[in-house]
Amino acid sequence: MTETDRARLYEELGVVSRRHLAAYVLFNQAVADHLGLHPTDVQCLSLMTAEPEPLTVKQIADMTGLTTGSATRLVDRLERGGYVTRTPDRQDRRRVLVTPVPERVARVGAVWDELGHGWQAILEDHTDAELRTIIQHMRRASALSHTQIERLRTMPRPD
Repeated sequence: MTETDRARLYEELGVVSRRHLAAYVLFNQAVADHLGLHPTDVQCLSLMTAEPEPLTVKQIADMTGLTTGSATRLVDRLERGGYVTRTPDRQDRRRVLVTPVPERVARVGAVWDELGHGWQAILEDHTDAELRTIIQHMRRASALSHTQIERLRTMPRPD
């Protein structure tokens, strides 16, 4: 493969990646609209349910990149909707733990499950080795995204 071929592939990958990310953001918005939630709330629930233990608002803020004030408002919305509960931390009574409500979160999961068959279908023709490569790429891309988010937070805003 020549340098020119590689450059063309990178260019195509850039275009396809931007379209994929935009499609995912719009898909997330559609799921949130369907559920009557904010898109950030849907993503927060997804992240919270992947955690084995309840989280503090500070941990939610760190996980989502929100300020603690914005994370508090997010938790307020989720609590009003019945998606989470707040309970005092038994080890540290100054802290409050936020716990997903399984029955309510299942409502979100049901929408994802209904739509998930289509996502799985696009992976069916891949070999196990290709799936491992996709998983590796997604893990690396996710880690890089977190690094780039931190970098963006330290940069001055453009005028």
